Amino acid sequence: MDTTRLLTVEAMRRVDAAAILGGTPSSTLMEQAGGAVAARVRAHLPEGGCVLVLCGPGNNGGDGFVAARHLAEGGVRVELAVLVPVADLAGDAAGAAAGWTGAVMTLADVEDFAAYALVVDALFGAGLSRDLDGEAAAFVQRLARAAVPVIAVDVPSGIDGDTGAVRGVAVRAVETVTFVALKPGHLLQPGRAHCGALHVAGIGTGPDDLAAGFASEAPLWRNGPALWGSTFPRLDASSHKYTRGHALVLSGPAHRTGAARLAARGALRIGAGLVTVASPPAALAENAAHLTAIMLRPYESADDLDDLLVDERLNVVLAGPGLGIGEATRDLVAVAAAAGRSLVLDADALTSFKAQARLLAAHIADGDAQAVLTPHDGEFARLFEGTDAVAEDLSKLERARRAAAVAGAVVVLKGADTVIAAPDGRAAINDHGTPYLGTAGSGDVLSGLIAGLLAQGMDPFEAAAAAVWMHGDAGRRHGPGLIAEDMPELIPAVLRGLIEA
Repeated sequence: MDTTRLLTVEAMRRVDAAAILGGTPSSTLMEQAGGAVAARVRAHLPEGGCVLVLCGPGNNGGDGFVAARHLAEGGVRVELAVLVPVADLAGDAAGAAAGWTGAVMTLADVEDFAAYALVVDALFGAGLSRDLDGEAAAFVQRLARAAVPVIAVDVPSGIDGDTGAVRGVAVRAVETVTFVALKPGHLLQPGRAHCGALHVAGIGTGPDDLAAGFASEAPLWRNGPALWGSTFPRLDASSHKYTRGHALVLSGPAHRTGAARLAARGALRIGAGLVTVASPPAALAENAAHLTAIMLRPYESADDLDDLLVDERLNVVLAGPGLGIGEATRDLVAVAAAAGRSLVLDADALTSFKAQARLLAAHIADGDAQAVLTPHDGEFARLFEGTDAVAEDLSKLERARRAAAVAGAVVVLKGADTVIAAPDGRAAINDHGTPYLGTAGSGDVLSGLIAGLLAQGMDPFEAAAAAVWMHGDAGRRHGPGLIAEDMPELIPAVLRGLIEA
């Protein structure tokens, strides 16, 4: 069982196939799955409550039959309803149905959900390949209007296991029990909002079976310290400010400087040894009035930036927050990339390359720069206009992966389900956030956190993933009333939690 690495629907099929080939009967896998569901039902069920189990036409329905049998054998009152006649079931699902000795209703027989303390949704699993329609769709809509809690088997019926998309209509569960590993649709929105709490259950597969599932697929993870914690920067007796890197943050003109300062403070708080804000001369006084530990250097043009980057200790350049949109910003990015520095590009730096993602990629490639791009959906659409990364039928995960390949950079596609993707296909989905992060300047702090970790030598993909998780953790620690200025001040507590864990 793996709660960090994610399995696509096809990969899960390979895991099952490998287990069966290795000598574990498929009926045993179903028995284990149904037993795990029954255990979670018992954990939620009030004493004396009646359970309604809904069984669909495939193996997901078979899991439901097994769960119903386990519950009934344990003294729980169970009623069971099917979408299709039991006689129409085949394979392991038919075998599981044969083990159920109680009454079988149709969905139409279910009249009053108030009679049930809990409903088990085993209608459709993660491999659903079409929109729900007809009787199934109508029943799911009825269930959605009821107040009864639902435990979903594998995924809530109507949720695409790979994309998180709602296929027509979908069940909303208080808990979803899935098997072996989480699927992308458990973490991508809107699927995540339908899943409730997530519980991963083992069903008797082993490490070799998992390896078979992961074969031929780019690695995909649930973002968290298990992914990047081993390479996270830690200080030792020989550490000092010059060993921790020096981030350069480009400020915009006077009256547009706050975003750069937020980013710079994020970089300093997360551990960069030195941070400098490069400021237009007209904005120097404005920036100086707000900065103490962060240094200031004047610059007006790309040529001035080129002169600054003669200092090789400046190992990361962050461009975009409040910088301005247009040719001047494109020139600054080109100079920073040509200098071979690590880059974090956000906001105006991305919009300045509207429909010119390949030009940006060429700058990154020419300087052999390691770059992280941090667009929200609107910036993403503008930057990657005209590429296959914006095709309408793609999941957020696939869009981010394609964009990373186009740009030759790590892409952080922000949102409630932020996806971090590398050009080589590695990706992570973050579910460690909070709606309180949706406040002005939040993204600027995130870009600074990434820059600060890059300055300390982290791999761009891992630095981006770590920063996204820590940004979310800071937001969760604060909660209501969060503003961007709070976020850097929350990072020390986040760091202590990581280092002392």
